[in-house]
Amino acid sequence: MDNNTNQIQEELVTKVMDALESIRPFLQKDGGDIELVDVQEKKVFVKLLGSCSSCGISSSTMKLGVESTIKQHAPEIEEVISV
Repeated sequence: MDNNTNQIQEELVTKVMDALESIRPFLQKDGGDIELVDVQEKKVFVKLLGSCSSCGISSSTMKLGVESTIKQHAPEIEEVISV
């Protein structure tokens, strides 16, 4: 990757990390957390931790909470995938 591509990737990762930091307190309040696994192209890979990993509404949390927050911070992201 050239320097410009690296810089764009770093800025994207920073935006995603900021988004995760903004929702982390809500997840931690319920005994969970979230980890950024990877950012590839326009996809973000995250892992729900703690009680969030086995929660019955974790798919809703991913779509309504995590994905929407990430897309607000980084509109170029097209998909958020739980691993």
